[in-house]
Amino acid sequence: MSTRPVFGTSPAGSVEARDAIRSRAGVFDRWLLGRVVRRFRPARVRFRLWDGTEMSSSDAAPAGTIVFRERRALLDFARDPDLQFGEGYTAGRIEVNGDFVGVLEEGIRAGFARPIRTRRTRPHSTRSSRVNARRHYDVGNDFYALWLDREMLYTCAYFDPPDATLEEAQRAKMEYVCRKAGLSPGMAVVEAGCGWGALALFMARHYGVTVKAYNVSAEQTLWARRRAQEEGLADRVEFLEEDYRAIRGTFDAFISVGMLEHVGRENYSVLGEVIARCLTPQGRGLLHFIGRDRPEPLNSWMERRIFPGAYPPTLADVLEGVLEAGRLSAIDVENLRLHYAKTARAWRTRFEAALASVTARFGESFARAWHLYLAGSEAAFAAGSLQLFQIAFARSGMNGVPWTRAPLYAADGNG
Repeated sequence: MSTRPVFGTSPAGSVEARDAIRSRAGVFDRWLLGRVVRRFRPARVRFRLWDGTEMSSSDAAPAGTIVFRERRALLDFARDPDLQFGEGYTAGRIEVNGDFVGVLEEGIRAGFARPIRTRRTRPHSTRSSRVNARRHYDVGNDFYALWLDREMLYTCAYFDPPDATLEEAQRAKMEYVCRKAGLSPGMAVVEAGCGWGALALFMARHYGVTVKAYNVSAEQTLWARRRAQEEGLADRVEFLEEDYRAIRGTFDAFISVGMLEHVGRENYSVLGEVIARCLTPQGRGLLHFIGRDRPEPLNSWMERRIFPGAYPPTLADVLEGVLEAGRLSAIDVENLRLHYAKTARAWRTRFEAALASVTARFGESFARAWHLYLAGSEAAFAAGSLQLFQIAFARSGMNGVPWTRAPLYAADGNG
């Protein structure tokens, strides 16, 4: 069971907030709570107001209780739950007692936090993409080291077997990606969006390839370059602090793991053209990305506070926008959704173990926001609101592709 960690117990702190907690809920408050409860049905969630008033959205035993600690939290949540649940939780005006992830999953399955309007997104220019990425990824390498695996991989792991450790599953993911991309010694590989460099270094070390890896995060790039020097791979792996649109050269394989969510729908054809421009005639590649089954914007709180400018695409978005524009052909499509739910659970567990350190350095609001982000991600993948797609592709008409999927599951891989 997932229970929430212990944060501070005082609410927002204003005189108005303290007065709201002491006051009894009125007729309007109870009426509004009733509307919220009806919107949640049939989710197994209990709701509690600041004076102890309770209502449930199901007759079944609740996964947990959402507590509105002041009137403002209830008013804001009723108006726009997509945004205001996160805002209220981050500020301490909303608490969740019981199974935190379970409550979030119940809410997601009930559809309570779907956007109330279609949001217009700003174009993803080279500059804005860099700014957006740095707001998330340049929080601090030491912060991420508190809860990621030893290799600092911040993308979905591959749990084969299901009881593998996070470290084992992340290594298995890298091996899986290399097999899907058909890597072999002597190939030239380009990686778009390389994080802290673990996959690029793995490809060079275990598959005998040379890699050019592009990333717009300054802190991640410096970390990756230092690792390449320390591990004696700087002559085979080059880390460039550049946008994917700056990719130049010719490569045997194009790999992108966890970047497509930040490209922007309006730039999918640009990405397809970049891939087409840089691949050899026998070139292959792989796109690994968080997606949706149906077009829908990212949760507005998540977009505002955690992943500015992000959009989880559908398969149709990518097949039509990227592959069609690049005259590329999908040769394998797989959904690893439940693997990402398990990955997020491992991250959340490690984050909660490091909560005191995170709170001391960044403050309680930051710690609450990131805890909600990790728990919400776990819930979203478990509930099927988010998917994790892998698309292996090749140039249209290129026949040098595997005859079956057997090589993906070989027991004696290069890793």
